[in-house]
Amino acid sequence: MNIAFIGLGNMGAPMARNLIKAGHRLLVVDVNAAVLQQFADEGAQVAASPRQAAAECELLITMLPAASHVRAVYLGEDGVLAGLRAGTPAVDCSTIDPGTIRDVAAQAAKQGVVLADAPVSGGTGGAAAGTLTFMVGAPEAAFAQLQPVLAQMGRSIVHCGEVGTGQIAKICNNLLLGISMIGVAEAMALGDALGIDTQVLAGIINTSTGRCWSSDTYNPWPGVIDTAPAARGYSGGFAAQLMLKDLGLATEAARQAQQPVMLGALAQQLYQAMNQRGEGGLDFSAIVNGYRRPR
Repeated sequence: MNIAFIGLGNMGAPMARNLIKAGHRLLVVDVNAAVLQQFADEGAQVAASPRQAAAECELLITMLPAASHVRAVYLGEDGVLAGLRAGTPAVDCSTIDPGTIRDVAAQAAKQGVVLADAPVSGGTGGAAAGTLTFMVGAPEAAFAQLQPVLAQMGRSIVHCGEVGTGQIAKICNNLLLGISMIGVAEAMALGDALGIDTQVLAGIINTSTGRCWSSDTYNPWPGVIDTAPAARGYSGGFAAQLMLKDLGLATEAARQAQQPVMLGALAQQLYQAMNQRGEGGLDFSAIVNGYRRPR
């Protein structure tokens, strides 16, 4: 299949490579010339613009940083909708607000194009390994069309409902993730301050009612889990600045819905402070450093 893939960043590049491995012919677009050259060397065709890529593809996938980029790539003068033929499926895997994807999808529908949203969970490791979870908002027929291709980049492909529900699922999940990581950080730091061995404490939490992914898989305390970012100076993983972005999406969506998210708002402020300290590039589990006592 000829697939246009627009957005070859930390997540998009490994996703696109999995499609190449699966035997698809890729037309790629990105602002990074060095990355485009890498993909050209790997057999992909470099398109001059989103419009050109869209005009030559049988399926279009985008993975972009923010809502403004999604609007520009799809609605711009040289954008996707200027070139995409009616009936060609399209899916945006960016994490943005539900309102934006619904607006862009409505514009696409006027041209006979069904645009789905399918944000992902699983991080850069999951993208490279092809084990991502896709949260898909699309009509049933469009989901059935997209599912086989998404399954070549992910392990769990979940139909959430109509367009926009994928984004809703993603921001609700990451709202909870940000809150739970702060809770684990507080508990681990309190245990350390009171004198319990942190590995013993983590073992108790992970076999008791406090157990959660932030503790048993991604524990923020150094020395607890060898594969967690805490074991490598909080490098790699899911950057705190991206967690702040997702919490901002969640709190703004909550404001529009007049739905209280008190803990979410507090989590947003804590990650805002972390970013202001210049730690936005660290993994989001480094939030624990705000609780640790100097040695």
